Amino acid sequence: MMLRAVMDTNKANQVTDTGKAQQLWGRILERLQPEAVYFSPHAGGRACVIVFDMQDSAQLPVILEPFFNELGAHVELQPCMTKEDLMKGLTEAAGAR
Repeated sequence: MMLRAVMDTNKANQVTDTGKAQQLWGRILERLQPEAVYFSPHAGGRACVIVFDMQDSAQLPVILEPFFNELGAHVELQPCMTKEDLMKGLTEAAGAR
């Protein structure tokens, strides 16, 4: 799964200014165990892209609530594949014809 989050600048500033950013991001990343994480500016604010393995959609509330509650983030989730997943899927699709 690929998560894109664009954080509310004021809420992200509060988290950073109070020294809670390291703890918050530590908790988020510990929970997700991501394959990759990227932080960057976006549209004049803070943003991140996190690639992680989500086994069950019931995980959505626990994954997303810190982004909504503590960072005021706009979040998008998108399924994605590794190149190994793609090759496996293509092999299975060819066999299904």
